[in-house]
Amino acid sequence: MAYGISTYAYFWRISERAPKPLSLLDMLVDTKELGGQVFQICDYPAIETYDAARLADVKEAARDLGLTLELGTRGIAPEHLLKYLYMAEQLGVTLVRSMTHTPSLRPTVDEAVALLGEAVPRYTAAGVTLGLETYEQIATDDLMSIVRAVDDPHLGIVLDPGNSVARLERPADVVAATAAHTVNIHVKDFAFTRRDGWVGFTYAGCPLGTGLLDHAAMIAAVRPHERGINQIVEHWLPWQDEGFEATAQLEHQWTHTSITTLLRSA
Repeated sequence: MAYGISTYAYFWRISERAPKPLSLLDMLVDTKELGGQVFQICDYPAIETYDAARLADVKEAARDLGLTLELGTRGIAPEHLLKYLYMAEQLGVTLVRSMTHTPSLRPTVDEAVALLGEAVPRYTAAGVTLGLETYEQIATDDLMSIVRAVDDPHLGIVLDPGNSVARLERPADVVAATAAHTVNIHVKDFAFTRRDGWVGFTYAGCPLGTGLLDHAAMIAAVRPHERGINQIVEHWLPWQDEGFEATAQLEHQWTHTSITTLLRSA
C-alpha cells in the first residue's frame, strides 16, 4: 500500500486557465517533493498522443523519482481499454481506473458485462488490474452487479464515495457495498455549504479532515494496508474569485495537507 497524488489534484494548474500549465514531469516532481509515492495519470487526454519513446521517457522519469505510476481513463469499449492496456505495459503500470459511461456510450449492466468480458481477460493475462470508479452516473448496486458478473480478480472498484452523493447515495453505504472489491481509493473530502441568502447548497471539495468524508471508517472497511491498495489524493476545489494565483496556491495547500495527513496516519 502506498499514498499518491492524481492529476485531479492539479486540476486548475494544468487547465487552460493556467498562464503556463504544469507538464506531466512538473507534476511528477511535485508529487515526489510532497512525499507522494504514487502518481495517477487520470483523465489526462494528452497521454493518448504519446508514442512509445515518450512513454518510455515518462516511465524513466517516474523510476528516477522513485514513483509508481497508475493510469486513469473513461469508458469500457474494448478497443479503448486495450489502448490503455498497451500504455500501461509501456509505463510499467499495474492499475488502470476507468468509468462505465462516456458521452457516447452508456451501457446497461448486461452490455457492460459483455464489453468487459472482451477486455478484462487481456488485463488479467498482462497482470494489470482494471478498477471501475463509483460515481453518480451509475448506481453502486449496478456497478457491483457488473463486477460480480465478470468475476475476475483483476476487475474491481476504485472507491470515491463522495461522487455518489449526487445520486443520493450515502458515502457510508457506498463504502460498505464496495469495500470487499475495492482495488484503489480516491481520497477526496467534501462538504455542503449554504448558498447566499440560504437559497440551496453548494456541494464541493474541502481540505482532508474538514468535511464529511469518514476516512477512518473507510480505511477500516477496505483495509488497504493489509490488501496493498493505494490511496490517491484528489480535489474538488472551486475556482477562486481572486483569480488563478489564489486558486493555484490553495490547490497546492490542499494537496500538501492531504498527502501529509495520509503519511502521518501510516
